[in-house]
Amino acid sequence: MNHYATPLDIIRSRYPNALSTSDTVDAFLDLVQRRLGIEPNKIMLADSICSDDLNTIEYPKRAYEMLGPFRLGGLDGFPFAGLTGMSAFAHHVPVDGAVFVFHGPHIGVSKEGDTGVILRPGQTHHSSCCGAVRAAIDKLASSKIVPGELTELDYQQNTIEQLLLAQRDRIAKARCAMAESTEIMYSAIEERIDMLASRTQFPCRYLVIMGGVLINSDYDVGSFCSFRRLLCVDLATGKREDWLDELLSSGALLLHRASPCNKREKLTAFR
Repeated sequence: MNHYATPLDIIRSRYPNALSTSDTVDAFLDLVQRRLGIEPNKIMLADSICSDDLNTIEYPKRAYEMLGPFRLGGLDGFPFAGLTGMSAFAHHVPVDGAVFVFHGPHIGVSKEGDTGVILRPGQTHHSSCCGAVRAAIDKLASSKIVPGELTELDYQQNTIEQLLLAQRDRIAKARCAMAESTEIMYSAIEERIDMLASRTQFPCRYLVIMGGVLINSDYDVGSFCSFRRLLCVDLATGKREDWLDELLSSGALLLHRASPCNKREKLTAFR
């Protein structure tokens, strides 16, 4: 392509429903207030995202209006805190409030349109994002992953390796190994979050779960999220509601606000 686009345009060429993380939080808090009448200071937040320092640097400011965050995730967002972490977090919620769990892996998309790399603060060369997934892909390609190997010194990385090893053929056939591996990680994280939630007692009325792929770009652009689900569960009745379309509609109204995505860059094909 020979036309020009903002970084958000580039992100959306790969992840069509992506919003900036700041717009995501604004839209979400408005949605909870509208639907449940619950203020942010009554929402207990847990996230299962990668422990990458950039995710801390770019954490949306309004998210801190909620209680938390309680960190469930380790490398690439897999919920390594397990049942103990989920249970501990659940019992910190106000009884008249709600539990909110955000989960997902992350991937880099640079301003130039390269997938799996970003320019970090203070650096002059791009680096991998997610680095743990990139390392696992490289190890997979060289047949260095030992089936079933989970070591004490590198348990989290070994877990990612085993998850990707089980999908070796799928990754090998993919146009972009980083993007495909991120999808594999998303599915694994969602499955584990649902398992943990099903075995946890939440002493409040509502459980809200948002899943997506967290997208980092260069340090002067910020972060985004591509959504896969937004579910609200009434814990008293078991009723489940899908809020995703409503969130995306609300988020779309925020896209015209001032953002750091004003500089126009060449829009390139997925690479």
